Amino acid sequence: MTRRDDVDFREVRRASRTVGLQLTIASGALVVAAIGVAFFFVLDQLQPKELSEAPRPGQHKIYIDTVDAMIAFIVVGVLAVIVAGVLAVVVTRRAVRPLGEALRRQRDFVADASHELRTPLAVLDARLQVLQRGLPDGDPSTATVAELRDDTRTLIEVVNDLLLAADPERERAAASDGPVQLADPVRRAVESLGVLAEQAGVTVRLEVRDEVSSEVPATTLQRCATALLDNAVAHSPAGGVVTATIRREGRSAYLTVADQGPGIQGIDPARIFDRFARAAPAAASAAGRSRSGFGIGLALVREVAVRHGGEVRVASTGPAGTALELRLLAR
Repeated sequence: MTRRDDVDFREVRRASRTVGLQLTIASGALVVAAIGVAFFFVLDQLQPKELSEAPRPGQHKIYIDTVDAMIAFIVVGVLAVIVAGVLAVVVTRRAVRPLGEALRRQRDFVADASHELRTPLAVLDARLQVLQRGLPDGDPSTATVAELRDDTRTLIEVVNDLLLAADPERERAAASDGPVQLADPVRRAVESLGVLAEQAGVTVRLEVRDEVSSEVPATTLQRCATALLDNAVAHSPAGGVVTATIRREGRSAYLTVADQGPGIQGIDPARIFDRFARAAPAAASAAGRSRSGFGIGLALVREVAVRHGGEVRVASTGPAGTALELRLLAR
C-alpha cells in the first residue's frame, strides 16, 4: 500500500468512525427512550393493591420486584446500545468503502495524467530555450518567445501542483513553506489571460485593496484565479471590463472577480460550481463569442477552496454582471 493509499484509507476510516459514532448516538438515544417508556409502563401496571388480592380460579399472577426490573432494563439497554453501535460502525465502513475506492482512482488518474504531461512540457520548454538563445539581438520575436517560455513554465507548475493535489501529505508540506501574497499569483493570472481578453475585446483589471497572504500554494492560487478570470472573460461582452479585487476582512482573504455580462442564465446560480454544469447557450452567445468550457474550472476552484478551509460562491448576478467570490483563510 502506497503512502497516498494510506492517506485515503485513513480519511475513509475517519469518516466511517464519525458517521458510525453519530449513528450510535442516535440509535442509543432511541433505545434508551424505548426502554424508559417500557419501564415506566411496567411500573404503572404494578399496582400495590393488586398484591393483596388472591388470584381468581384459572388466573395466574407474576410479581416483579421494581429493583430487579430496573436492573434488567438497564442491562438490556446497555447491550442494545453496544449492539447498535457495533452494527452502525460495520455498516458505515461497508457503505463508505466504495467512496474510498473512487477517491483513490480519482487521485491515481490525476497523478498519472499529470506525470505524463511533465515530459512533453519539459521538452517544449527546452526547445523554446534553444530558440530563445539562437535569436539575434533586436529580433522582434524575442519578447514573444520569452512570453511562450513563461507560459510553458506556468504549465509545468500547474502540472506539479496537480501532482501535489493528488498527494495530500506532499501538498501540506508545500503549504507549510510559508504564506503567499495573494496579489502575486492573481497578477500572473491576469497577465496570462491578457491574450484571450484582448482577442475578446475585454479589459481585465486588478485591484489590490489590502495586502493579504494565504497558506495555499502560489500555483494553486494562480489556477483558481485563472479559472475565475477565464469564466468572467468568456461571459463578458466586447468592450466589457473584468475586475479582480483582493481584500481582507478579519481572518479571511477574498478574491472577487466581477464581469459585465448578462448574468447567470438557464441554471441555478448555486449549481455553477458543480462539475460539468454550464449556463444556457444564450448566456454564452450574449458575450458575442462561441467559446465555452466544459464546466470543470469552477468545480476545481470549489474543490481547492474547501480543501483549504474556504469557500467560493456567487456574490451577485444579474443583467449588470456577475461577481464570484473566493474566500480563503488569511495569514
